[in-house]
Amino acid sequence: MLLGFQCSNAVAQSKSPVIINAGKTIAEVHPAMWGVFFEDINFGADGGIYAEMIKNRSFEFSMPLMGWKVQQNKFIEGTVLMLNRQDGNSRNPRFARVSKENAEDSLSLTNEGFRGMGIKKNLRYDFSILCRIQTPGLKLHLQLLDSSGRAIGGADLLPSGKVGEWKKETASINATETALKGKFRILFEGAGVADLDMISLFPSDTWKSRPGGMRADMIQLLADMKPGFIRFPGGCIVEGRDLANRYQWKNTIGPIDERHLIINRWNTEFQHRPTPDYFQTFGLGFYEYFQLAEDIGAEPLPILNCGMACQFNTAESVALNELDPYVQDALDLIEFANGDAHTKWGRLRASLGHPAPFNLKMMGIGNENWGPQYIDRLKIFFNAIKLKYPDFKLVVSSGTDPDGERFDYLNTEERKMGADIIDEHYYRRPEWFLQNASRYDDYPRTGSKVFAGEYAAQSDRTVSVNNKNNMATAISEAAFMTGLERNAAVVNMASYAPLFAHEDAWQWKPDLIWVNNLQSYGTTDYYVQKLFSTNKGTHVVNASRDGKALTGQDSLYVSSVIDTNTNELIIKVVNASGKAQSNLFKLEGKKFASKATVTTLQSDNPEAENSFENPLNVSPKEAEVVIKKNKIQFNSAPWSLSVIKVKM
Repeated sequence: MLLGFQCSNAVAQSKSPVIINAGKTIAEVHPAMWGVFFEDINFGADGGIYAEMIKNRSFEFSMPLMGWKVQQNKFIEGTVLMLNRQDGNSRNPRFARVSKENAEDSLSLTNEGFRGMGIKKNLRYDFSILCRIQTPGLKLHLQLLDSSGRAIGGADLLPSGKVGEWKKETASINATETALKGKFRILFEGAGVADLDMISLFPSDTWKSRPGGMRADMIQLLADMKPGFIRFPGGCIVEGRDLANRYQWKNTIGPIDERHLIINRWNTEFQHRPTPDYFQTFGLGFYEYFQLAEDIGAEPLPILNCGMACQFNTAESVALNELDPYVQDALDLIEFANGDAHTKWGRLRASLGHPAPFNLKMMGIGNENWGPQYIDRLKIFFNAIKLKYPDFKLVVSSGTDPDGERFDYLNTEERKMGADIIDEHYYRRPEWFLQNASRYDDYPRTGSKVFAGEYAAQSDRTVSVNNKNNMATAISEAAFMTGLERNAAVVNMASYAPLFAHEDAWQWKPDLIWVNNLQSYGTTDYYVQKLFSTNKGTHVVNASRDGKALTGQDSLYVSSVIDTNTNELIIKVVNASGKAQSNLFKLEGKKFASKATVTTLQSDNPEAENSFENPLNVSPKEAEVVIKKNKIQFNSAPWSLSVIKVKM
């Protein structure tokens, strides 16, 4: 489609042109400028990107049979007994002992999954179980069920291990129908006694077809963004409600059955969204996070606990003279990621299947921690890490808000320390984002850089169940992001938050990507992030009208970069109003092609949203624009983000 953009009214004709000087660069765009932030909230990991379908597979939830239902034709006490092993595996002590004395009786265990199980017709599902035969004679009938309890796939398994010895048994099941909220059942035939643990079921279509891997559709949405970095694993789960509940990376690597499950801190955080079945199995652990970063071409950005629990909860802190283990965890993580096979932690990484280093360049110390108690602990981390790895970059917290006494104190102290990157967070209404596109215009160009680590426009208010991912929120974020891009000399990285939410198990709105058990879709906000990330360029160039940056005058926001790899000028134009605008863009400093491509995200309705029923309701559309004498007369539709790409 070829669009000849013409000025349609005298008012538009009277405006001064927007001048883009592609021949003079202002700043480099950090290669990792636009990234993603993953936290296990809203069933983001278990029940989300981690494709395990069995909930409470090892019976380690606070209620051992949570997620399971025992069914018998006649009740016999002790038929399914929860036991706590004493053989040394303290990380996974529980298992189920199934005893069936009479072959004529019926007995089954049914798992409900994570708000059901998404089952796809004609797909293979891979089952595994740790089984220890006590008395031979039990045969397992494995069944995929639809929401009504009807079998839609099955297989049989006869345990083959030696009596008294644990053995991993496997089977595969082909689904004959599709179910959005299916279940899984084990029927026990015959008579005998068997111990069961680590009951697992994975779809065969995981990301890169890895056994026990990640949900492919969700990861593909991330890969499509071409993110420069992935921050993990949080967020507030790094802190924990108390220090016992904090995230400890060393507990998340190694054999799956030896990873120490803990309650997810979002389990009980909000009274209006209780999630009593929300735990962290750590099937998705730090090794898998590093592997994911490598898969999607993103720099890994792990965040570690700084010796402080969430200050909105218990606010527990480790005494300064007892902080060494926390600091050592940070040093050991760098060795795990980067050390060669002769080092302790590098050798472990290699043994897990990745002999080459992950080339970790940065990590965060603490999440949204604040106050002098944070600074005291941060200095200890800072000194220890910089002593051993002087070029390693550290991301530090500026607290929970982008202004106020806490922010000012941290920003001042951390800049005095020579902090590499300061993490700023903004959960505000759309108006704030529109008003703050010039936030970084007066920040110092030297010294500490900024990481816009968590931001999302709240259509209602923070933590409101009524928040929406709509066109108004997306456009306000796009407007703000033009300010981040213009100030790439200050802002090195940025990421929206939270990333994922399950439609039946969320705790927080809004979120970038929504999923159910079978589907996933990108919100309007997702497409804004994707358009910026896939068009980040390499160098900022000046875009101005009457010598001033366009930061909301007449609701117009503009930023521009060049990409020296593709030899393109990339202009981002945001119209944050309900009226179309026509503006003349005058291109200078280079020779330009006679046409440009235009990708536009737009809706006439600021309340427009995407949904499972209409996932592409608001999505980018492509066209072309004519360039005459290095000029573009460009119509910006209401509520729109346009990306104009011109070959130079």
